[in-house]
Amino acid sequence: MGLFSYNKMTYLIILLLVVAIGFVLMKNKSVKNIFQPEQKYYTIDDEFNAKRKERQDEIDKLLSKIGKNGLADLTEKERKRLDELSKK
Repeated sequence: MGLFSYNKMTYLIILLLVVAIGFVLMKNKSVKNIFQPEQKYYTIDDEFNAKRKERQDEIDKLLSKIGKNGLADLTEKERKRLDELSKK
């Protein structure tokens, strides 16, 4: 009985390690790019719209940070980036 429970514990530990490694790999962007290649643009309009959406997402992220913590929470780099994005 002791050996049987030891085997169960071993399998449980291995299973947890595999799940943890899988989770880390799925969160890692470089590994994710292997499984989900970067989207290829089909037309100039698709490329323009994708870049505009990326720019808007970045602006939204910065504005959300300002909304939560105030303008003083932005780093100098983030402030410059927000200025660049707002001029486009």
